[in-house]
Amino acid sequence: METDTKTAQTKITYATMTADRMEDLHRELDTAIERVKSTFGRSYPLMIGGREVRAASEFDDRSPIDTRILLGKFQSAGGEQVRDAIAAAKAAFPAWSARPWRDRVALLKKVADAIRSHRWELSALMGYEAGKSRLECVGDVEESADLIEYYCHQIEQHDGFQVKLGALGPGEENASVLRPYGVWAVISPFNFPLALAAGPSGGALVAGNTVVFKPASVTPLLGYKLYEMMMEAGVPAGVFNFVTGGGSTAGQELIDNKDIDGIVFTGSKDVGMHLIRDNASRPFPRPLIIEMGGKNPALIMRSADLDKATDGVMRSAFGAQGQKCSACSRVYVAKPVRDEFVKLLVDKTKKIKIGNPLNRDVYLGPVINEDAVKTYERTVARARAEGGTILTGGRRLTDGELAHGYFVEPTIIDGLPTRHPLFSEELFVPITVLGDVTTLDEAIDLANGTEYGLTAGIFSEDDREIQQFFDRIQAGVTYANRRAGATTGAWPGINSFGGWKASGSTGRGTGGPYYVQQFMREQSRVRIR
Repeated sequence: METDTKTAQTKITYATMTADRMEDLHRELDTAIERVKSTFGRSYPLMIGGREVRAASEFDDRSPIDTRILLGKFQSAGGEQVRDAIAAAKAAFPAWSARPWRDRVALLKKVADAIRSHRWELSALMGYEAGKSRLECVGDVEESADLIEYYCHQIEQHDGFQVKLGALGPGEENASVLRPYGVWAVISPFNFPLALAAGPSGGALVAGNTVVFKPASVTPLLGYKLYEMMMEAGVPAGVFNFVTGGGSTAGQELIDNKDIDGIVFTGSKDVGMHLIRDNASRPFPRPLIIEMGGKNPALIMRSADLDKATDGVMRSAFGAQGQKCSACSRVYVAKPVRDEFVKLLVDKTKKIKIGNPLNRDVYLGPVINEDAVKTYERTVARARAEGGTILTGGRRLTDGELAHGYFVEPTIIDGLPTRHPLFSEELFVPITVLGDVTTLDEAIDLANGTEYGLTAGIFSEDDREIQQFFDRIQAGVTYANRRAGATTGAWPGINSFGGWKASGSTGRGTGGPYYVQQFMREQSRVRIR
């Protein structure tokens, strides 16, 4: 994927700390935030084979900023509607897969263009629905377009993945061709409601598959908007289908249905491992692209630039309210610099502005729902009961405009032993725990001591330490001395994003050079003339 210098300077990513024309960005968002209010409260259908379909019941989509805001009503799809969507995708597959790959690439690039042309509306709606800050929302939208465009570029770069092979004799022609599987289910999470829907959907489609897409039940509106972007670009009816509903109904049908040829799932380890075990009991295996979270460490060594390190940890621990699978939720600090690091980190964390994330100066918005608040409160209570110290944070906020939302303070926990469960359990809330280490070896051993292996970061001015970290850390995404995010901020074509161990199923990262091939299978072709 190519970008000119101007685009690279003005693009908002998760690593953006400052940007050119920031005032223009805020002005556009101010207008969009007001404009989208007129759309609130509508009823949205399922979209199956290009048709609007209504279910027997609906559910409310309310803003985590203020639950009195009804963003929309969505259909609670039952098994019958999901089966209809799968049938529509299956019927559309022969024609879609037969289209020349260059045509599919051109069409998916139009989807990326449509997303960019609606970036302000999509960002504003995301702020309301997911509770993310302005820059996080714009970054999510930009990443959505870039992911699709990057996968198009991969298809182009590899000439449609059609490779001429050698021959053993005259008149023999041999080739390897990657071909699509069929119908893919894309089941996306709430925390990146556009990027983690558009990316895998775009990858599946450009490879020649058709898709049944189910967004998270707390962020269905952004899912519907993705469907609109697909239709605006001209994706044919049935190629991309949109269903909403509960995981135990709509989601389970997608998992169980024999006509689903592959699944992309981003979510909990429990559900991901259930999918993997279920795959072993089927008549034949189908491809699974599963990302299951992380417990991501930052290592702060004695030579670290502590100003840079505390910025990086704070941004990764508390950006998007800690609701990133890549969030920095544990920190191992070399004892000689421990006191200075902790003081700086606490001071910076206390300055974080908490509130309505649609406001320009707010960094920390609400967590997604009441369940997340309860997880936060249980974790704080457990830490206190088991000998930990809350250095800052630890409270739910309910004053003033925060009274009707899910707001909590960014929290730093100290004083627990480094083998305590809070150093190994994924929480998905704005909490990070601190531990002391004496050596790099100890820090790496502790960092590797969990079942997860998604992201990890180190701050050190010693090149040998950094190389040792890269060589020994058990994580799919690694960073050294990254002020913009100790463990977060991967970008398509820049940092591939995939987990090891219990963090992922394939060992190939989203937004990387080996991702889109997972939506295809190899066929060897031999012709004798």
